[in-house]
Amino acid sequence: MAEYKLELKGICKSFPGVKALDNVQLSLRPGTVHALMGENGAGKSTLMKCLFGIYKMDAGEIYLDGQKIEVNNPDEAMKHGIAMVHQELQPVPARSVAENLYLGRFPTKNIGPIKLIDHKTMYAETEKWLKEVKMDFDPKAQLGTLSVGQMQSVEIAKAVSQQAKVVIFDEPTSSLSDNEVEALFRIMNDLRDKGVTMVYISHKMDEIKRIADDITVMRDGTYVGTWPAAELSTDQIIAKMVGRELTNVYPERDSKPGEVVMEVKNLSSIHSNSFQDVSFTLRKGEILGFGGLVGAQRTELMEGIFGIRGVASGEVYMHGKKVKIKRPIDAMNAGIGLITEDRRGNGIFGCLSIKDNVGVSIYNKYLKAKIILDHKKINSIVDESIKKLSIKTPSMNEHIANLSGGNQQKVIISRWLANDPDVLIMDEPTRGIDVGAKHEIYEIMNELASQGKAIIMISSEMSELLGMADRICVMCNGKLTGEIDQPEEMTQARVMSFATKF
Repeated sequence: MAEYKLELKGICKSFPGVKALDNVQLSLRPGTVHALMGENGAGKSTLMKCLFGIYKMDAGEIYLDGQKIEVNNPDEAMKHGIAMVHQELQPVPARSVAENLYLGRFPTKNIGPIKLIDHKTMYAETEKWLKEVKMDFDPKAQLGTLSVGQMQSVEIAKAVSQQAKVVIFDEPTSSLSDNEVEALFRIMNDLRDKGVTMVYISHKMDEIKRIADDITVMRDGTYVGTWPAAELSTDQIIAKMVGRELTNVYPERDSKPGEVVMEVKNLSSIHSNSFQDVSFTLRKGEILGFGGLVGAQRTELMEGIFGIRGVASGEVYMHGKKVKIKRPIDAMNAGIGLITEDRRGNGIFGCLSIKDNVGVSIYNKYLKAKIILDHKKINSIVDESIKKLSIKTPSMNEHIANLSGGNQQKVIISRWLANDPDVLIMDEPTRGIDVGAKHEIYEIMNELASQGKAIIMISSEMSELLGMADRICVMCNGKLTGEIDQPEEMTQARVMSFATKF
């Protein structure tokens, strides 16, 4: 038996202007969970897409059970027993669980000369594979009625149904609740017991320490090394990822919040199960944290303030003057910006360039004769943003979809800074980005606050709230249940006491 289930040797891959992978190697032991780690842009997902046949590698070799194999497309990968659970799920929500599980490979039967889908077999097989991953859904249920975590379980059942020998998990927990993460780990442990080899990409250190047997670290498209997970501390992993010690994840803050910039009074949603009767103030140069558990309605509240969601009653004041916000353009005109939680879903324009993603907020301001875009001025602003926020890109004309998550987030911040808002709402600003990029985002937030910008930061990471906020508002079930403004009271226990105050 081969020592390694799967080996990647000398993998190279370049895109226009970027060498994404440079002589990378990876060796997976049979029946283990192998964590693949590195900052955004390190090349982790690119390497896995080369393995799965989504990208054609420029150089390198793949060995499965000691035998060299060719993988030119995902179909070939699956025939070799390699399956991938993607970071961005692409379900067909209007079709059934079974149809999603067997998409592209439906079982068929012949009725005379006609070949039809064998629904009976498909439903029976789907039920069997769902039980295999201990998920008891109705195979005929519409996939769109399931939660994100349950949809992911369907993806895992699909991988198991293909008799996969190697399963790649690319950031599988980025949108999962704690209970769903536990369910995922239970499935992974069962697969490991059955001898399945898994690659696990994640930025969450506590998860890596819990689930991984081995850890491989990549940096800037190159291979750094592989170690048994038990031998590395969290600090050691971070140091290997970023190539330097990160002694202070949260930068020093020396803020002195000034006068009130925004006041929200008794704001209530048009939906009775959403935010109700919420009031708070926000000061110049302040980072105001919003904490709470899943379903606390923090995002919905901010979308109400920004004009995305309907508001039944309440008032918003900017600089002491009442403002009417019915649509996002009203909020923008009032000096409010919003960086959304779902960066890929409703933050970036994936098919457009960096220039267009930044410029979209200011195109109406830079027109010649009120009809022609002033590209020279716009280029100057975008170029300045790229330099100021250290966005890693060959040029402003690069498609934003080709950037890492951390650099995409910087582009979105640039978009709003170009519009020069007084208040910037940042909903989960560091979700899905690595520790090095997080530190850069925190530095940007600090700099903005020192310039007098007022920032609202929603975060589900307790350490982020406690490390960055001057003051913390906590919500539970649509109500503002507490406000913590004394540094000595800013503790995890205090935040959780308000977050569970039903």
